[in-house]
Amino acid sequence: MNPKFFLPLLVLLITACSDYESFSDDSSFRLSFSQDTIAFDTLISTIPSSTKTLYAFNKNNDGIRISTIRLESGADSRFRVNVDGRFLAGGAWHDFEVLKHDSLVIRIEMTPPEVGNNEPLYFTDKLHFLLENGVTQTVLLSGGSIDAYIMKEGLVVASDETLQTDKPYVIYNSLVVEEGATLTLAEGTRLMFHDKAALHVYGKLVAKGSIEKPVVLRGDRMDHMFDYLLYDNTPSRWEGVVIHSGSYGNELFQCDLHSSCFGIICEDTGQQTLDETNPSITLDCCILHNIGGEGLQLNNCVSSVTNTQISNTLGHTVNINGGSHTFVYSTLAQFYPFTAEIGNALHLASSADGGEYGMLRKAHFINCVITGYGNDVIMGENITEPCDYIFHHSFLNTPPDNSEHFVACIFDRDKQSGEEGKLVRQENFAVFDTKNYIYDFTPKAESAIRSLADPAYTGLPVFDRKGVNRLADEGPDAGCYEYITQ
Repeated sequence: MNPKFFLPLLVLLITACSDYESFSDDSSFRLSFSQDTIAFDTLISTIPSSTKTLYAFNKNNDGIRISTIRLESGADSRFRVNVDGRFLAGGAWHDFEVLKHDSLVIRIEMTPPEVGNNEPLYFTDKLHFLLENGVTQTVLLSGGSIDAYIMKEGLVVASDETLQTDKPYVIYNSLVVEEGATLTLAEGTRLMFHDKAALHVYGKLVAKGSIEKPVVLRGDRMDHMFDYLLYDNTPSRWEGVVIHSGSYGNELFQCDLHSSCFGIICEDTGQQTLDETNPSITLDCCILHNIGGEGLQLNNCVSSVTNTQISNTLGHTVNINGGSHTFVYSTLAQFYPFTAEIGNALHLASSADGGEYGMLRKAHFINCVITGYGNDVIMGENITEPCDYIFHHSFLNTPPDNSEHFVACIFDRDKQSGEEGKLVRQENFAVFDTKNYIYDFTPKAESAIRSLADPAYTGLPVFDRKGVNRLADEGPDAGCYEYITQ
């Protein structure tokens, strides 16, 4: 290179580098933070949180020096902080530089402390940034903690047992009810399953919740996936419930099962003659919701389902393979939001020759709502005589059928000309929030679901899943929810 060009270029480079690396003690200079508060969810005590990220931007035209970054609680803080790869040992670190138009990346975690009682503990701390210019800036940190029974090795019930209700159970490596044992879950029992954990029932499960204190079966992630979305509102957080062959008399009342890979699988009883007086499973006033596979799978068993919501499943919402089944005042709603390739709201299959699961002997749907995305969400395979199947006073998303198997039903079809006021599919329901994945399948005032049910059918419950009297207005509604006059 010609020397007469090299010297000016060198001067220019030195000047540019010097300008880029210059720092100011101007008292007006400030850092800009991506958030003014880092808020952790209320988490299970002693189990570390996921990591949250805070950015500290320098939007000024000169660099800023930070004398100290410290946690107000020092070494006693519930929070752990890493700044650009440097862990704040003892809760403080010194001498950081942020070039102009650059930033610091700050990672923050917490391990919630044991509370020592049944109430949540909420705590805060402050992350202080003392700048060389004398300015102190602060970001608030907050979190919460609840105690739980943590079953790291899973839990095996070998004899009759009732679980405690004062704290939730966090279950790793599954919960197993052995043959001959009965597991009782009283109102307010909360089972929180870790990833891949399941509930396996070889004996018997009796879960008796209440409207105020349901029995809850869910995943153990209590934090947010995004600011607007809880992990608990997403599917496949844990495995699900398996009622194994030979298990009878399982009863679930006021239970909330959600966000699993599958809901409940009731396996083949292995019996050639099914005893309808001894069902494998009875569901009453339950919810099975937001599931990454089949919602309720019934394989050649006897079941009774009343006042129950089964909804938003990747697989079939209810999948029946042989057996004898009665659904009363239940809502089967297939509005799974995460993909377009989903199962039916109801799938019925029968094997006349014995097949894998055997013949479908009985399938009664009384005063039910069966709907979802698409033009037909009710499908059957090999449904022939002598199968006793009937849809009675139900709201159905399937092509109209005038046969004796459909009695006084309304078919959830697309609007025709002159039907501007007609509601179809999701329009029938009170809350349908597909951004935050929040749903309420109570019918709207103008829905055709209202007053559709037959109140004279034998043995019908008077109250809906939420305890609303079905006979308090002009007529009971189909499905598990009665409209409430506003």
